Parts: sequence; structure tokens; C-alpha cells
Amino acid sequence: MGTPSSTPQADRSIEAFIAGMPKAELHVHHVGSASPRVVAELAARHRGRAKVPADPAALAEYFTFTDFAHFIEVYLSVVDLIRDAEDVRALTYGVAEDMARQNIRYAELTVTPYSSVSRGIPDVAFMEAIEDARLRAEKELGVVLRWCFDIPGEAGLAAAEETARLAVDLAPEGLVSFGLGGPEIGVPRPQFKPYFDRARATGLHSVPHAGETTGPQTVWDALRDLGAERIGHGTQAVHDPALLDHLGEHRIPLEVCPTSNIATRAVERIEEHPIKRMVDAGLLVTVNSDDPPMFGTDLNTEYAVAARLLGLDEAGVASLARNAVEASFLDVAGKTRLGGEIDAYLARWQQG
Repeated sequence: MGTPSSTPQADRSIEAFIAGMPKAELHVHHVGSASPRVVAELAARHRGRAKVPADPAALAEYFTFTDFAHFIEVYLSVVDLIRDAEDVRALTYGVAEDMARQNIRYAELTVTPYSSVSRGIPDVAFMEAIEDARLRAEKELGVVLRWCFDIPGEAGLAAAEETARLAVDLAPEGLVSFGLGGPEIGVPRPQFKPYFDRARATGLHSVPHAGETTGPQTVWDALRDLGAERIGHGTQAVHDPALLDHLGEHRIPLEVCPTSNIATRAVERIEEHPIKRMVDAGLLVTVNSDDPPMFGTDLNTEYAVAARLLGLDEAGVASLARNAVEASFLDVAGKTRLGGEIDAYLARWQQG
């Protein structure tokens, strides 16, 4: 999983500590992680058939969202740039390159195969492309990737059926979990129970989005109907004391994405973000970037935001990083190895 990062000597800021720290990320989307360079290259390649600007400088304005519905609209326009298996392969490896630059050692990347397969990419070719990129990333970059196949909720039960088929029947080697993304409003979680049951029966973990733009009941639905083992976002959980008690008692992790919540207007101001209330309630909180280039962020930035909101020093940041390792679906040996890297890095930093 790579070698421990060298400790920066000149810059002793918390940002420098975060940049060098080995990390895991659990809530980050495949297409949503496409860098401006990759998006611009795809837009130029498919010029005339795409709404997305081919100029990287214009993408920042394009990725300015008025609300969650607008974000979904823009997100799908980027999805529409992925036209063939080579696009998939280039996108996936490009995401891994960006992760390597941030010292991300392990990531569970949320992939929405329905969106690409329904646009004409053969399902087997899609699987081969992400697996080729995964194996190459681990060999060349030291970044271990695993997949979460998620249902795009806005596409309904037909998308759920196809996503379950792809996950269960094709089951690429890197697949570890099954999820549900997209808008929550008007997309109740219980209707997806049969598809989660099917995926879970094959050993896949359940990691649906819930409680991002709707209330705590959506989180309860994800737990009770979908067997959620982690909750994507869970921002609204803080409004239900019984839910907080349940999440804490059962050690169910939350995949928290602060900047994303501001960009999509799920939370109005960063100072109002509930991450501190989550931590104070004793929840297992992990920090993630969601759709980093679209939100003008990356995982290092999200750790810096969390450190500020939580008042953390370097040891506190390292503890937050260990939460992600604990909440991951790495095997025991992998967790021990990556946790050891984080501990060794902190020790070297503290020695100066």
C-alpha cells in the first residue's frame, strides 16, 4: 500500500501535516472526481456532442451550483462525456493519479455503471476498463482502489435492477459494496430494499446515501430497509437524539463531506456544519471529498476544514484519519498496515 510519507521539515503547518499524511477515502465518486484536465480532454474529444466547456478555466464557473438539483444536472452532463471504454479507463487512472498526489493510499470509489452502460458502453468492456485502471494504479502509484456500485436514485427501479445485475452477475474483483446516490427528495429508500437484499446476499456491504438533503427518517430507512453499514453524509442525523444514540451504539460510520454539503446547499454555511455535533455525540466520523473537482476541493482540503471546525491538532487529525481506516472494508492486514503508516507518520512529525 505504498511506503510511509516523509515528514516535511520546513513547513510545520497543519496543512503540511495533512498533505503528507497517509489517508483512506470512503465517499468519493468516480465521474465526480474527474479533474478539470480530464474533463476538458473528454469535452474536446466529444466536441459538438457535449454541453461541458472544453476550457479548464471555464469549468470552475460551470461547476458553480445553485442547489442540489442543479448539481445533479451538471453531474449528468459530465457523465455524458464518458462514451467508450477508453474514456472510462483514462478517467479512472486519472482519478488515481490525483489521489496519489494527496498521499491517499486506499479509496472506495463510488461507481455508477448504469450511467455508462445505459449510454452504450458494453457492460463487460466497462468492467474491464475499471479493473485495468485499478490494477495499474496499485502497481504504478501505490493507490489501492475498491469499488462501490451505486444506484442513481433519480433513474428509478430500472436503474436499480440493472445495477444489481451488474454487481451480482459481473462482480469485478475490486467490488466491495453497494450504494444508492442521487437526490433523496422524492426517492424513498425502502423501494430499493429488494436490490440491496440481492447484493448483500452475495457478500457486498451496504453504503447508501441518506440524510443529506432530507431528514433523519431517511437515515432510519437506510438502516432498517437497506441494512446500511455506513451512511453516506448523514448530515441531518443530528436532529434525532435516538438516531444519534443508535449510530453511536452500533458504531455505524458517517461519511462526512463538509464542502460538498455547502456547494449543494445541504448546509447553508460552513460554520453551521454539524460535524462537531456528530463528534461530540460519539459517532464514528470519517472525512471525505465526494466530488472534489466539482466542489473545488480535495481530501487534503477537507481534512483542513474538519481540523478547523473541530479544533484539532496533528494528533487529532491522525485520529480522524484512523477512523476512515476503521470504517473501511479493508481486510484486517490492510487496516493494520495503513493504520501503522499513519501512526509512524505522526510519530516522526512530533519528533520534529
